[in-house]
Amino acid sequence: MALSRAQGILDELKALFGPRALLSRPEREVYRYDAIREGATPLAVVLPESTAEVQALVRLSRRYRVPLVPRGAGSGLSGGAVPLGEALVVAFTRMDRLKVDPHTQTAWAEPGVTTARVSEAARPFGLFYPPDPASYRTSTLGGNLAENAGGPLCFKYGVTGDYVLELEWVDALGEVQRLGRDAYDLPGLLIGSEGTLGLIAGARLRLLPLPRHRATLMALFPGVEALAEAVSRAIALGAVPARLEFMDRSAVSAVEDYLGVGLPRDRALLLAETDGDDRELVEEELSLVERTALELGAEVRRARDEGEAEALWRARRAVSPALGRLRPKRLNEDIAVPRSALPRVVREIEALGRAYGLLVVQFGHIGDGNLHPNILFDPLRESEERAWELAHEIARVALRHGGVLSGEHGIGLMKRPFLEEALDPGTLTALRALKEALDPEGLLNPGKVLP
Repeated sequence: MALSRAQGILDELKALFGPRALLSRPEREVYRYDAIREGATPLAVVLPESTAEVQALVRLSRRYRVPLVPRGAGSGLSGGAVPLGEALVVAFTRMDRLKVDPHTQTAWAEPGVTTARVSEAARPFGLFYPPDPASYRTSTLGGNLAENAGGPLCFKYGVTGDYVLELEWVDALGEVQRLGRDAYDLPGLLIGSEGTLGLIAGARLRLLPLPRHRATLMALFPGVEALAEAVSRAIALGAVPARLEFMDRSAVSAVEDYLGVGLPRDRALLLAETDGDDRELVEEELSLVERTALELGAEVRRARDEGEAEALWRARRAVSPALGRLRPKRLNEDIAVPRSALPRVVREIEALGRAYGLLVVQFGHIGDGNLHPNILFDPLRESEERAWELAHEIARVALRHGGVLSGEHGIGLMKRPFLEEALDPGTLTALRALKEALDPEGLLNPGKVLP
């Protein structure tokens, strides 16, 4: 970018926002990264505080033809929020207004509201917000909407998009749109689009009454294949737990090193939780999971109280930071497959890790077939190129078994090269036409999602 043009953009940004919302060079270096990927240093980082300021940014972007990269808390795992060249990063963390309406059981939230805060604000009214990604205390609603994030509760309750009643966004022309999901579901197009079709400025969310009872168990298996088979059987019998999560032996060992909570290192671990307003039904449903686990050689332990149950879930949420201690770098895969294929898929992924000589750790929301195989490696001793080849092979395993490339982390940069294998040419043509219609100048998060 020519120096005079870059300076013109910065001068306008200073006039529009001043120092309160414009980051200097040392500070903006942080915005090159998400939780996994590194991008380019942004031209500037702007922290808008209102929808009107987002509009001003979009209009400036159009005048100078400079790309905009929307960003939440930076906890993403696919490179969707990192800039690829000289661009303006739009960091939404200061747009964090939240209002709960207990009478309609809804909340209006801006994109900078952290996920956990929605449920915390709703709890005094006996309500909660089900989407709960592992990063729920730091991830923001805008990022969750961009990726259509799920979490442990997604098997029973669904993902972020299932709780959006109305969406407000700024389109590529700088106009504000605020629409419900009647007739043409335009908000549904933006949810999961990773900021490539518009900049989300707010959402009306559906809340649910808190269930009165819950029961939790931990089942310890000799390996992930038996665990996956137990899950498949329990669901076939009609079990619909609120949460159904797993960790393979490497994940369990890493968490135990990290937290020291007494987990056995030589077993794969299944966590199951049922909830509802009828205590007998809650117990009956958990018994289905317990039965199939015992049939497949598991040792089953039930949580005796809320404190014990919360300790188990704290262990599950600690997987991601725990893995960071095993190797300097990792590729976090995120695939979703039919539940009937789970035993075959986890077995094939284990075999691929051995064949490539790389550490592959598996965990995830196994109840809805959403697996997170993580490839861990040391770039000083192991080939990063080989790690990427393995990531591609894991993606192919999902596709071979009728699955998809991403359950909740998005395509971003990480999976763009795989998309041409996942989608037929006609579908890709239609998606490109949609992108061109909603972002004709290609300034909204360019270089992401579509190959």
